[in-house]
Amino acid sequence: MPDLREQLEVCFQGRVCLMGLGNTDYGDDGFGVRLAETLAAAGVPDVVVAGASPDRFVGRVVGGGFNHLIFLDAVESGSAPGSVVFLNAEEMSARFPQISTHKISLGLLAKWIEANGSTRAWLLGVQPESLKPGAGLTPTVQRTLEALVELLSKMPACASVASAIV
Repeated sequence: MPDLREQLEVCFQGRVCLMGLGNTDYGDDGFGVRLAETLAAAGVPDVVVAGASPDRFVGRVVGGGFNHLIFLDAVESGSAPGSVVFLNAEEMSARFPQISTHKISLGLLAKWIEANGSTRAWLLGVQPESLKPGAGLTPTVQRTLEALVELLSKMPACASVASAIV
């Protein structure tokens, strides 16, 4: 089975949109937003900070000529806090069919995106440690965010801005 770096390299062969999801008012639930903000601030192209309303940005992605959309989000995967999962649309649908903190589940969004064009949908998710209101990211999830920033900075579409990220 390929490691995360190898899986991401496949996605970054084409044009990629990174979409940060979550609610920064609830601890680690803000992971996806914080990762997207960090990447966008460093000049990484095609980063969307969607927060808790990714459905508002689907039209932009579907009509944007992207080969891949990668959702960045905190997700309950049943693993250790800070652990990373990388799922395709089918796996998202199986694991997250209806229940979601978003208006529409990621599984349904992924199916919608893939049905409306040539864009493939993925989830780069991190197991949260705490979802306490008012708290920032836990140190465990913050370390995962930093490791992912470093990993993503080495991807082809991000390499030109890597020095600004790390």
